[in-house]
Amino acid sequence: MSSRDVQRPICIIGLGLIGGSLLRDLAAQKHDVYGYNHSTSGARTAIKQGYDVSDNLPELLARAEEEGAMLVLAVPMKAVGEVLDSIQEHAPTCGITDVVSVKTEVRDQVRERGMEDRYVGGHPMAGTANSGWDHSQTGLFKRAAWAITYDYATECEAAGKKIDQFWVDLFADVTRMTQMVGAEAIPVRVINHDAAVARISHLPHVLAETLAVVGDNGGILAQSLAAGSFKDGTRVAGTAPALVRQMCETNSVALVEALDEALELLQEARDSLAAEKPSIAELADAGYRARTRIEARSGARKESVSPLKISSRPVLRLHPGAPSWIAQLRQSESLGGRIEIF
Repeated sequence: MSSRDVQRPICIIGLGLIGGSLLRDLAAQKHDVYGYNHSTSGARTAIKQGYDVSDNLPELLARAEEEGAMLVLAVPMKAVGEVLDSIQEHAPTCGITDVVSVKTEVRDQVRERGMEDRYVGGHPMAGTANSGWDHSQTGLFKRAAWAITYDYATECEAAGKKIDQFWVDLFADVTRMTQMVGAEAIPVRVINHDAAVARISHLPHVLAETLAVVGDNGGILAQSLAAGSFKDGTRVAGTAPALVRQMCETNSVALVEALDEALELLQEARDSLAAEKPSIAELADAGYRARTRIEARSGARKESVSPLKISSRPVLRLHPGAPSWIAQLRQSESLGGRIEIF
């Protein structure tokens, strides 16, 4: 185990696509990792495949408490409160992170229970339309952005309070965990995270559902002719409806703002196409330019001038707890940059 690795066991609560993939990756790194799955059959399948998994949450949390493990909440939003209550009872001193796609709602529930000094929020921007342990895989997080929140530190700073070393160490370990699975840690405050994912994660689900319905309404011929652009545009419509609801409904304020912007663009395009001389030039040109900027940012285009071979995200090598480290996090966030801890 190197200084770049987490120095404590990791206990993952919820072994669906994200939690299961995280457990697989950490186990492949020979790290001390174990997990809980609500489904007894799912837990048995994971055990048969050689993983340290249980379907008894109180028992697993007691083990985590005894071993000083870091807890990773990888459950649906609706189950977060119940799991936090169990943690309070059975693992009252363990550090907590999560992989839930909305951060405000999770942090509110953490604060309601007075657990904010041992919580660092997280959200890996990775996944597929499938869910469950059977669809989990190694390598899912390779080069994926992994948002890590630091609101507790900024609040302590604003109040003139010293940031507790336990939280600083937890932040460092959450960052190290993302490095261990090949992801890129992006520091971000909760409100900024939810506003961003409303645009690039949750709005795409709304648009994909809409496109799927409109295409399906075209009948058998439209369905038979559907090809790449339609299938690409509707891919995430294959996500379980319950998961889509949890993502979008718990981030409704930010999503409505993004949706209003999209509707305005669509209305303008509709009016332009309905004119005497139909045109979609304005939207097509703007969309092309936006896509070009996004691809250049990710290093996907050959003409990208990014000097980084591995990642196009600016990198900040950070020492948590050092002077001005919170200011460094803000700077990295403003650039969409990643952080590394050595």
